[in-house]
Amino acid sequence: MDTTLTPNALMAEQNQRISETVSRERGRLMNFIRRRVPDPGEAEDILQDVFYEFVAAYRLPESIEQVGAWLFGVARNRIIDRFRKKKEQPLPEESGEDDGGSWLDEVLPSKEAGPEAAYARGVLLEELAAALAELPEEQRAVFIAHELEGRSFKELAEEAGVAVNTLLARKRYAVLHLRSRLQTIYDEFNF
Repeated sequence: MDTTLTPNALMAEQNQRISETVSRERGRLMNFIRRRVPDPGEAEDILQDVFYEFVAAYRLPESIEQVGAWLFGVARNRIIDRFRKKKEQPLPEESGEDDGGSWLDEVLPSKEAGPEAAYARGVLLEELAAALAELPEEQRAVFIAHELEGRSFKELAEEAGVAVNTLLARKRYAVLHLRSRLQTIYDEFNF
């Protein structure tokens, strides 16, 4: 009987320590995540993932030496994982929330202009996605964030910790590559 109480007492003690750690670190950890992830929902998801991993790791026989450092390391890894997953998604053909059209809608043929135009639009979007994939990661990220997501260079510079001029240069190189890569296919459709 005493053997069954000891694991229960141990579990209760672990639960207490986990609760104390979560209460102590939650605010700092959320601030850390929110500085890197602007969407509050995503930030909360990452925080929950970190605490889930913490509970699982805490129950293992090996102890975590520096809990705070461990939590921030896991949070950093989860943030990186989220950004990688987002970048692997294909470009959407249309946003569905078209307020007045984006520059992309202006340069692509209209889907309503007939089957040839719809086909041309599809081909151009596929080529754009392929051309974006050819770009170095830093150039692709700044182009997508500024042109497709509508984020400001100032916001991106603060988030990445680099100068606005650096981002401008990265975008310029991305635009030059995309122009040269897509010009031939664009000309083939004679818009």
